[in-house]
Amino acid sequence: MTGQLVNTAYGQLKGEAGNGVNVWRGIPFAAPPLGELRFRAPQPPESWSGVREAIKFGPVSLQPVSTSGTRFGGTTPVYDEDCLYLNVWSPAVVAETEALPVMVWIHGGTFVTGAGSQPMFEGSNMAASGNVVVVTVNYRLGPLGFLHLSPLGGGLGSNLGLLDQIAALEWVQQNIAAFGGDPARVTVFGESAGSMSIAALLAMPAAKGLFARAIMESGAAQTLNGEQGRQIAAALLAELGLQSGGDTQLLHTLPAGEIMEAAGRMAYKLSGDSMNMFFQPVVEPGTLSVEPVQAIAAGAASGIPVLIGTNLHEGNLFFREGQKADSFEQSLKALEQLMGVDDLSELTSDYSHTWEGQAEVLTDLFFWASSISFAEKQQAHGPVWMYRFDWTVSGHPLLEKAIHGAEILYVFNNLPLLKQYGLSVTPEMEAVAEAMQTAWTAFAHGGDPAAPGLDWPQYTPETRATMIFDQSSRVVNDPDGEKRRRIFEHYTG
Repeated sequence: MTGQLVNTAYGQLKGEAGNGVNVWRGIPFAAPPLGELRFRAPQPPESWSGVREAIKFGPVSLQPVSTSGTRFGGTTPVYDEDCLYLNVWSPAVVAETEALPVMVWIHGGTFVTGAGSQPMFEGSNMAASGNVVVVTVNYRLGPLGFLHLSPLGGGLGSNLGLLDQIAALEWVQQNIAAFGGDPARVTVFGESAGSMSIAALLAMPAAKGLFARAIMESGAAQTLNGEQGRQIAAALLAELGLQSGGDTQLLHTLPAGEIMEAAGRMAYKLSGDSMNMFFQPVVEPGTLSVEPVQAIAAGAASGIPVLIGTNLHEGNLFFREGQKADSFEQSLKALEQLMGVDDLSELTSDYSHTWEGQAEVLTDLFFWASSISFAEKQQAHGPVWMYRFDWTVSGHPLLEKAIHGAEILYVFNNLPLLKQYGLSVTPEMEAVAEAMQTAWTAFAHGGDPAAPGLDWPQYTPETRATMIFDQSSRVVNDPDGEKRRRIFEHYTG
C-alpha cells in the first residue's frame, strides 16, 4: 500500500489522509441493485479504468428520511436504491511486514434504517489507536432488502440484505490486503439489527470462512418463519396492486419510492404504532435454512470466538416518560409477535404495568435473555465472552439510562458527538471508551478481549462471568442471577 492509492481487483482507488489514518469512502462492492437486479442476489461490481476517487461516502439505502438530526450528524445524505458501498479506514503508519486485523461493522436500525456512513461509526480512532483496519458497509434495507420473494421463483430472492453483507465480506477477503488488512483475521461486529445479522451470518453456509470472530452488541437471533415471510410479502404485493401468483416483472420497473410508500402503509395497517419488524431475516431453504439459534446449538459457528452483550436499560430508548405508548397488554402482545412466543403474561406478571415496566420487559426478554441463550448455545462450540454496558450520565433526559445504542460512541471512541446531546466529554467518559475500544480491538487482534488492566474470563454456565462497563469496569459473575433463573424457568430462547 502506498499512501492513499491502492489497487483493488476492480481498479485503482485514491483515498485521503487525516487523523492518523488513510480513508477510502464510497467503494462499490456490488453492482447497483437496480432494474432487473432489484430483488435479486447482489452481483459483482464492474471494473473501472484509471483512478477512482474514494473521497465521498456513497448513497445510503432507501429508508424513511431521518428527522432526528443525530443519525447523520445534521447532514442530509443521498438516499438511493444504488447503495451497495463500503468504507475503509487504515492506520497511516503500518509496519510493512504486518498485516493488520480487520473489523467489519454492520450497522443496526431494525433492518429499515441506517448506513455505514453515520458519523458515530467514523473509524479513525478505532483504526489508529487499535491498530486495525476498519470497514463499514451498507446493505439493502426494508422491503428492498428483506422481502421474502424467493417462493415466487424467477430468480427473485430473500434475505437480500444479508446476501449484501456476504458480498461485502467477500470483497474484503479479495481486496483488504491492499489496504494493509489480514483476510484471515476478520472480525464482524454490529449492534441491534447489525448484531442480529451476525447471528444469521454465523448460521449461513454462504458466510462460512468469510470471518474469524464475531462481536454482537444488543441483538441475538431474530427471524421470521417462511409462512410469516410469505404473508408479509403477499400483503405488500397487494398494497402495490400485484397478485402474488401473477406477473412479477412490475417489481423491477415500479419506482422504488412507490414500493417504500406501500411498505409504510402496509406496516401501519398491520400494526399501527405498535412495535413491529416486518422486514428481517427469514428462515428459507436457499439462504438461511435453519433458525440461527438451532444452527448455533448444532455447531454451525464451531471454533468462532464470540463476544456478546447488552445494555442495562435497552428498553428505555423505546419507552420513555411522556411518550405516546401502547398499554402494557398491547405492548406485550407486540413483543410476543416479535419474539415468536405464544404467551408472556405469566413470565411478566411481576413487572410494573407502566411505561417503566414495558421498558424493563423489553430489556430483559428481547435483548438480555436472548443474548444469554445465544451465548449458552455457542459456548459448547467456541469461546464466548459476555459484557453489559451500565454507564449512564446522571440527570441527562436520555442518557441517564444505559439505553439501546448508547455504547456505540464509546466502542468507536467518537465521544465529541455527545455534544449533539448537550454533553461535554469528561475523563470518566474517556475511561469507559478506552476500556471498550481496547477490549474490542484486543479481540480483533487475538480472539480474546482481555487486555492489560482488564482481566476478562470466558463466559461459562458455571460462573457466567460478565464484564460490566461503567465508571470502573469490572467482572461480575452471574449479574442479576435471580432474575435470570426466573426468566429461564419459562423462556429458553
